[in-house]
Amino acid sequence: MPYGLIQKRALIVISLAVLSSSALLAQVVRANHVDIDTYIHESWKSLERSTNDCDSVVDPKVTSKPVIYIPAGSAISEMLLGMQSRCGVEVQHLPKVIRRLGDLRPEARMRPGLLYLPNPYVVPGGRFNEMYGWDSYFIILGLLSDGRTPTAKGMVENFFFEIANYGAVLNANRTYFLTRSQPPLLSSMIAEVYGTTHDLKWLASAYRYAQSDYALWTSVDHQAGTTGLSRYFDLGTGPVPEMADDSTYYPDVIRWMVAHPQQHGDYLIAASPHPGQDEALRLRSASCDVSSSRVCSEAYADGFRLSFAFYKGDRAMRESGFDTSFRFGPFSGSTDHFAPVCLNSLLYKYERDMAAFASLLGKQAEARLWLRRAATRRRAIGRYLWNPDIGTFSDYNFVDHRASTYRFATEFYPLWAGLATSEQAKRIASQLPTFEREGGLAMSNSDSGTQWDSPFGWAPAQWFAIEGLRRYGFLDASTRLAQKFRHTVDTNYLHDGTIREKYNVVDGSANIAVSAGYKTNVIGFGWTNGVYEKLARFVLETRASDSRSENDTLQEQPRASKESKTSFSSH
Repeated sequence: MPYGLIQKRALIVISLAVLSSSALLAQVVRANHVDIDTYIHESWKSLERSTNDCDSVVDPKVTSKPVIYIPAGSAISEMLLGMQSRCGVEVQHLPKVIRRLGDLRPEARMRPGLLYLPNPYVVPGGRFNEMYGWDSYFIILGLLSDGRTPTAKGMVENFFFEIANYGAVLNANRTYFLTRSQPPLLSSMIAEVYGTTHDLKWLASAYRYAQSDYALWTSVDHQAGTTGLSRYFDLGTGPVPEMADDSTYYPDVIRWMVAHPQQHGDYLIAASPHPGQDEALRLRSASCDVSSSRVCSEAYADGFRLSFAFYKGDRAMRESGFDTSFRFGPFSGSTDHFAPVCLNSLLYKYERDMAAFASLLGKQAEARLWLRRAATRRRAIGRYLWNPDIGTFSDYNFVDHRASTYRFATEFYPLWAGLATSEQAKRIASQLPTFEREGGLAMSNSDSGTQWDSPFGWAPAQWFAIEGLRRYGFLDASTRLAQKFRHTVDTNYLHDGTIREKYNVVDGSANIAVSAGYKTNVIGFGWTNGVYEKLARFVLETRASDSRSENDTLQEQPRASKESKTSFSSH
C-alpha cells in the first residue's frame, strides 16, 4: 500500500482513537451515557501504542516517510521485518552506538523517525503520538490507579531501554529528541511501581538505571553555573524539527519581538528572507543553518531571524516541558540561564528517593551519600531560590546573578518534594490567591498569550500543588483546588465529551486563545486522565476521613451531653 494512503489511514485511526471529533463524541456520550470514569478507563487502551503497530509510527509533526530506528548492532526482529511490508515503513539501524545524550545530533542528517521501544506505552494524544518523558509520570499514576500495573511497569522499563540504548530518558522516542531529556521524574515512577509490586529484584535493576539518569542532571552542561544547582539544557542547536507542522511559530515570535523592541534582548539579528551563500554561512553560527533545516529557513519575518542564543534557550525550555511561557524572558528564550525551582525540587526528591531505594536494597553507605546530596541541594536552594521578601521560592538567573520576579505555579513544587520548612510552607500556602481561579490553579499571573501562562491551568501543576499542600497539612486548600479542577474537567466533558491537555481556569472552559506557540487544545489526554483519577480518589478519601471524624464526634456527643446533664443534676 502506498505510504500516503497508509499515513492517511493511520492518522484517521489515531484521530478516532484519541476521540478527536468533539461534536461526534458528544453525540456518542449523550446516546450511550458514557460517564467520565468509563471514558478514562477505555481511553487507556485507545491511547496505547507499541512499536509493532502501524499507527504508532505515524508522526503528525513531520511529513517525511516513516522510519523505525533500532539501536546500532541490534538484530532486526521478524516483527519489525513484517512491519516494512505491512505498514510501508523502513526499519533502519541508528548510525552509531549512543552512550550519552547528544552522541547523535540532528546534523547527522537522518530522516526523522520513531525510536524502537520493547513494551507497549500510552501516549498523550493527538499530535503527541509517542512516549513522553514527564507526561508518562502522570499517565502511570492513572494506570496504577486503574489497576493497569503491567502497562505502567512496562513504560518504566521502556525508559530503562532508552537510558541503555539512546543515552537518557528522552523528551520522547523520536530521533529529533536525542539531544534533550524532560523533567526528572524517573525515580518517582519507579517508586509508584515498586509501591504496587514490592519487587526488590526489579528495584535493584531500576536503581542502576536511575543512577545513570540522575548523572545527566549533574553533568557539566546541566550545571547552573557555580550555584550547585541544575538547569535545563538541550545539546542541539537551531530551531527544533518537531515544529515543522507549525511553520508560523518562529515567525510569530519574531513579529512579537519586533513589536516589543525593549524586551527582546539579543534574540533578533537582521537578515534577509533568502540568504545568499555568504550570509547563509554567517547564519550558521549567528542563527541556524538555513540549508539543512526547513524550519530554520522559514523562521524569518520583518527583516529578522532569531539568534543562536534564542534557540539555545528555546530548546532548554522544551526540556523543561513548559513550552511556551514568558517565565524565562519572552517566549522563555533564556531558559538556559536559570536555576529553576521546579527542576531542583524534582532533583531533591530524586535524591531522597534514591536514598530510600538504596536503604531497601541494603546499600546503607550509598543511602547516606544520597542524603548528603539532598542536604547539599537543599542548602543551595535555600541560598539561591528562597525569596523571604515574597515568601516563596523563585527561579534564579545565574548569568545575571538575580532572582526572577516572574510568578509561576512551580512555586508549589518544594511542597510536593518535601524540602520546604513548615514556616516556608505556611508562607507559600498564603500565596495561593496569586494563582487560584474559579477553575483551578493558573500557571502564572501573567497573560502573555502563550499556553503555559495565565489564564491556563494544566493537570501536572494541579497535582504538584494539591499533593504538596496536602503533605504539609493544608487539607482545606488542597481539597478545594482538587474539587475546582475536577469540576472544570467534568463540566467540559459534559459539554463536548472530551478531556483536554489544558483548560482556561478563569472561565472554567476548554476554549483557548493562544497567540503564539501550540494554538490547539489536544484531546486525549494522558496526563489529564491520570491526574483526574488521582484527584477523584483524593477527594473521596478526604470525604471519607471527614465522615469518620463526624461519626466520631457524633458518637462522643451523647456521652458529653449525659455527662453535662449528670453534672448539672448533681448540683
